Amino acid sequence: MKADPTKAEGSGGQVDSAARVLEIVYRTESRRILATLIRLLGDFQLAEDSMQDAITLALQHWEQDGVPSNPRAWLVSTARHKAIDRIRRNSRFEYRGWGVANAKSEPLPAISIADHQDDSSIEDDQLRLIFTCCHPALAQESQVALTLRTVCGLSMEEIARLFLLSADTLGQRLVRAKRKIRDAKIPYEVPGPKALPERLEGVLTVVYLIFTEGYAATSGPSMIRPELSNEAIRLGRLLIHLLPEEAEAMSLLALMLLHDARRNARVDASGDMVLLGDQDRDLWDKAQIAEGLELMDRALKARGRDAYTVQAAIAALHARAAHSGETDWSQIVGLYDLLLHMRPSPVVELNYAVAVSLADGAESGLLLVDSLRARGTLKEYHLLPAARADMLRRLGRHSEAIEEYRAALALSRTEPERRFLERRISEARCDINIP
Repeated sequence: MKADPTKAEGSGGQVDSAARVLEIVYRTESRRILATLIRLLGDFQLAEDSMQDAITLALQHWEQDGVPSNPRAWLVSTARHKAIDRIRRNSRFEYRGWGVANAKSEPLPAISIADHQDDSSIEDDQLRLIFTCCHPALAQESQVALTLRTVCGLSMEEIARLFLLSADTLGQRLVRAKRKIRDAKIPYEVPGPKALPERLEGVLTVVYLIFTEGYAATSGPSMIRPELSNEAIRLGRLLIHLLPEEAEAMSLLALMLLHDARRNARVDASGDMVLLGDQDRDLWDKAQIAEGLELMDRALKARGRDAYTVQAAIAALHARAAHSGETDWSQIVGLYDLLLHMRPSPVVELNYAVAVSLADGAESGLLLVDSLRARGTLKEYHLLPAARADMLRRLGRHSEAIEEYRAALALSRTEPERRFLERRISEARCDINIP
């Protein structure tokens, strides 16, 4: 059974302290630790198993000897030694990673605490891991899923929902992807200039999906997962550092910053959802907005004409409006139309319909949503009936709106969204005098 540091228990203060430290280290550092172990061991599964071995040992040792001065380095060093033990204990497994295949006859170089105190080396490990996961030898769906699981620590269930798969099916795909990386000896590195373009699209997609799950969680008690948003923005900055002239990377970081700038206004003090038009814009992070706008301008000067630039331009129009009434919805409609030609998808089409409803009236938007629904797309996407309900409400068709809000409620997986939809149902019932 894998160790769960959040369930460590103890009767004494030092045990409790060790458990708390281990929980914090696991929550904040486990993905970085894993990235370093994959570099050192060259094998995903061996790294994951060895990290769990180290976590199991940590509480016992830290209780007896005290918490080490650098817990991350202690876990890396311990995990690496446990990996060698695993290889020697079970010779049936052949690990072909860097230096590991010869572990029985030739011990790996010693790891010192100093080797893991440099945060830049840890960040390099994570960036190398992302590019390894996004190797073109893997299908893009496997690239994204493997990175979300390994680099970001999303659960199988969370990733499976993103891909509309069962957790078992996803697990099998990840096992095959890890095996392919190992057997093909895919290098654990950031590729050179010639190979970089073919790898960049997958990397940007992964970072964007990490941010999306953080910005609008697919399930759970909160609609925002700031640790994922922060991680995606951090990775976006790493990409800019690596590729300072890459317009697409600038646009993606601009998009994330402009959206994340609204974080504090998107939920109220009770954790309930606040729609964009109702948000207190004084709570928006002005520094992030300024940085996002500056990055977008740089991307345009670098001839950025990609989908991320268009999305960043839409976010910029919201950011520049002093209040919701000043939003240039006609220009947003034009940008969504451009995005539909660049990257057509039912979700973009729904966003286009919502923008049309706000620029040209709810009736115009409703015709587009109905056309989208008639094609049978987005059947399990709760925002389609939610958007349709809002348009019906604005048209005074409250009974129909209630049915759509109920359909959205049945599909929604986050508690704040469910509470919001329940309030909308109650308001619509009051509008037609239903107790």
